[in-house]
This record gives sequence, structure tokens and C-alpha cells, in this order.
Amino acid sequence: MRLILLGPPGAGKGTQAQRLVEKHGIPQLSTGDMLRAAVQAGTEVGKRAKAVMDAGELVSDAIVNAIVAERIDQPDCARGFILDGYPRTLVQADAVEAMLAERGIALDTVVELVVDDKALVGRIVKRAEDAKAAGQPVRKDDNPAVFEERLREYYKKTAPLIGYYYAKGKLKTVDGMASIDAVTAEIGKVLAAAAK
Repeated sequence: MRLILLGPPGAGKGTQAQRLVEKHGIPQLSTGDMLRAAVQAGTEVGKRAKAVMDAGELVSDAIVNAIVAERIDQPDCARGFILDGYPRTLVQADAVEAMLAERGIALDTVVELVVDDKALVGRIVKRAEDAKAAGQPVRKDDNPAVFEERLREYYKKTAPLIGYYYAKGKLKTVDGMASIDAVTAEIGKVLAAAAK
């Protein structure tokens, strides 16, 4: 099973990805984690990424795509994987198509978590309050102003992927405002249908 979770920041992609990892035993591939792992492992592409990050610049699509390609060749991805937070742009989506085609594999489905933006801001504020109450650090992006900027960035760069995958017949939508368990159940139905 190879799938992409789409949706704005705070939509619950990370939570749902973790549940899918537990249920299906396939890895969640987050570009942030993959970049850090490649840098730490000192792979060729990791060294390139480190040089860019040390210079305080954004890692290019070419480097991110190379890191993803390297990661999906790992043995734990043989049965599938969940892409979370990648692809973020149409250029990256084309790169995913190409890297999967090179390996003779295809994407099974793209699940979009559909959410209400105003409610998302409330979710973020609550997440920050819950973290503080539990004595945990508050994520720096759990600030309404920072979050709204991330939301604008999402709609500008990532939202076009909704049409891209819809046109390919891969897009399935799930109500991301439902309870966590209800969202998990809906994603389960989508995946069962995709597996037929």
C-alpha cells in the first residue's frame, strides 16, 4: 500500500499516519525526518542537504526528491509507505510519479483530509494549551500568526495537488473535522476500496 496524506497543517495527517503505521506495519515517510536521517547517516545526498541547511537555505526539490527516492529503496518500504508532507508542489508530485514508475510501482491512493480553516486555528491554539498544561514544549508553529502563514503557503503551493490527483483518479476525500477515530475508520474504508 502506497499512499499520500494531503491536507493543510493541523489537519491530523501525522496522527492518522501513525495509526496507519501501527495497523499496516508500513513506514511513514516525513521529509523532515528523512532529511535529518540522511544528514546523520552522511549519505551523499545527506551531505548535500547538510551543506544547504548549514548555509541557512531551503533544501531544493532535487535534494528532497533524491532523499525520498533513496528512502523508498529501503527494505521496510517494500510493502508500501505513507508519504506525509510530501509532495508539497506539482514539481515534487511529478517527481514522485517518475520515481515510482522507474521502480515499476504505483501510488494506490491519495487521501485528502478536508477541514475547516477557522476550526483548524482553534485546534492549533488548543494543541498549544494542552502541551503547556502537560508541561511539554509548545511547537513553534502552534502560534496562530505562524500557523495562518503556513496555511497561506499550503493553499498557494500544495492545494493544487488536489486537482492533480483528482485528474489521475487517485484522490479520495475524508472529513478531517470528524473525531480522530471516525477519520481513521473512513481512511480504512478508502484503503479497503483501493485494495480491491
